[in-house]
Order: sequence, then C-alpha cells, then structure tokens
Amino acid sequence: MGRTRSASQNQRKNGLNGNTLNLTVHIKYKDVEQTFSGNPEEVWISINKFFSQLLPSFEIANKLILQVDLEKLVRQCEGIIALTPEGPNLMIPRNKLTDNETIALLLLAAHVAFKLGKAEKDTVSKETLQAKLGKEMKITSTRLGELVKAEIIGKTDDDNYRITTFGTLHMQNEALPKLRNKTVH
Repeated sequence: MGRTRSASQNQRKNGLNGNTLNLTVHIKYKDVEQTFSGNPEEVWISINKFFSQLLPSFEIANKLILQVDLEKLVRQCEGIIALTPEGPNLMIPRNKLTDNETIALLLLAAHVAFKLGKAEKDTVSKETLQAKLGKEMKITSTRLGELVKAEIIGKTDDDNYRITTFGTLHMQNEALPKLRNKTVH
C-alpha cells in the first residue's frame, strides 16, 4: 500500500533539512543589473516588482529613441540614389535639387552604402561634397553650416561630415517623398 511521509521527511527529501531555502537570482537587462536573494517567495515578489517598475520605463524610453528602419529607407531611396562600385550617386538631376538637398542626399547615400556594406565609411569630406555640389568652397561651407545647425548632418573629429540619425529620419519622413517627384522618368 502507499506510504505517507511526515512533513519532516518531505523536507529532508527536498533538501530543506528544516532550513529555509535561500535563492539568489541575478538579472541583467540592457544596462541595468539587479541581484535578488532570500527565500523563494521574497525573491519572486522582488523580481515581479523589479519588472513591473522597470519594463514600463524601458518601453516609454524606447518610444523616445529614434531608430531608422534600414529596409524601409532603402526602398524609399530607390530611384533617388544609386550605389555603384565608384561610390554612391544621385539619380535626380542636380539642377532639380537645392544645395542643401544635394548635400543631405549625398550624405544619406554614403550612410546607406555603409550600412549595406558597400562602403568602408559613412562620412564624406568637405572637398568631395564641394566637387559633387559643383559650387565654390565658400558656398559649400555655408550650406554645410546650415545643415549642421539644423542637426541634419554632423561634423566628425577628422573634419568629414555624416548624416545624423535625426537627419536620416527627416530625409525618410519628409524630404524623400518630396524628392521622388523630382526623379528622372
């Protein structure tokens, strides 16, 4: 027939030997780390409290973080920029673009080429931008300054330029849809 065990026999079988089971759990989520120790019930309550307080904060913070959907960006750039072995090129005739649109598009093209592994860097020198713009250096410098001030592009430590995340999203959400009408048909 079946044998019944006393509570002390069950505790010994489960390794409790009359002592309270202590548990330690270490959680690392992104940059936040927390260790919880105590009996299972205390640890469980602490972990639940940790997640209930922390995760909503991360969800809210993630809504504020600007992120670019590269696949969507590439689709939007189709017919506007082209990546060639010689480097990125603009498919819109230069005379249909403002100087600022040209510079922003050139830097966006460099960014896309870099992200797709088609270029070694996502920066472009002032001299290259000036040559592609086809304007005097003074005009190029003025336009670069305007775009930096608007936070569309940024200047690197080695005096090159790259499009910012904000600038990429601006191009994706506002400029590219307008520029699509200027493409060669």
